[in-house]
Amino acid sequence: MSTAAARITAALARTASRLPLAAALITPRRSRGAASTRARRCAATRPLAAAVALATALLALTACAPDAEEDADNTVTVFAAASLTKAFTLIADQFEEEHPRAGIVLNFGGSSTLATQITEGAPGDVFAAADETTMAGVVDAGAAADPETFARNQLVIAVPEGNPEGITGLHDLVGLLVAVCAEEVPCGAAARTAIEASGASITPSTYEPDVKATLAKLAINQVDAALVYRTDAMAAHGAVDAVEFPESDSAVNAYPIALLDEATSPNLAAEFIAHVQSDAGQAVLEAEGFQRP
Repeated sequence: MSTAAARITAALARTASRLPLAAALITPRRSRGAASTRARRCAATRPLAAAVALATALLALTACAPDAEEDADNTVTVFAAASLTKAFTLIADQFEEEHPRAGIVLNFGGSSTLATQITEGAPGDVFAAADETTMAGVVDAGAAADPETFARNQLVIAVPEGNPEGITGLHDLVGLLVAVCAEEVPCGAAARTAIEASGASITPSTYEPDVKATLAKLAINQVDAALVYRTDAMAAHGAVDAVEFPESDSAVNAYPIALLDEATSPNLAAEFIAHVQSDAGQAVLEAEGFQRP
């Protein structure tokens, strides 16, 4: 029972307990004929009528009172890695169709930037990171708990359409202008791991704050290639080609999602997380190039 319902029940109980006393107080001490009898009967029914009216009103309040397990706010704020932009936009649309009263607010960015915002007190309900290390930092700070992996992603070499440099692997990037993510964000850490695994002497020409910014450097012809997630190359819709390379297998990123401890809509947020993990949510992620967890 909710707190509001408990208070109403208690009020009804107090009202009921006072009925005999009220009746006694207004019942005349002496009978003075039929008129007095009728007056006494009417007087005796007044507290009962009042109690019925009160009970009706209180029951109506009970029906309208919010349940303790319901969220006061129907908005869910989701902090999500930049590589999830298209997939989570589609998933949010699905969720809002199934929950017409709900609203999903999406905040995309580099996972490390989002993690800093969360641990510094930015209000939010859900965090979806592009790697487990970043999520662990948020959990260790006491801002989230019990993260679950919902997808995986790995790197490709994004090149201009038609692959004019004939790039087939990481060794072909030596001496070229290459964009990568900054090492503090998951796609940058994955790029460093893959490059080290290849043994190639690659010196990136630019380090970008997230994967979207990294791909943008290629789109405006400032670099010859970019190390980005397969999902982001696919989202470019043919504007770039994606070159697979074996070292990416050593740098597959697991994507965890978690409910934030200070969530203002915890129940609805939990439903959103469940939707991401559902068959419908997973179908969207797979269509955008993510791998199942």
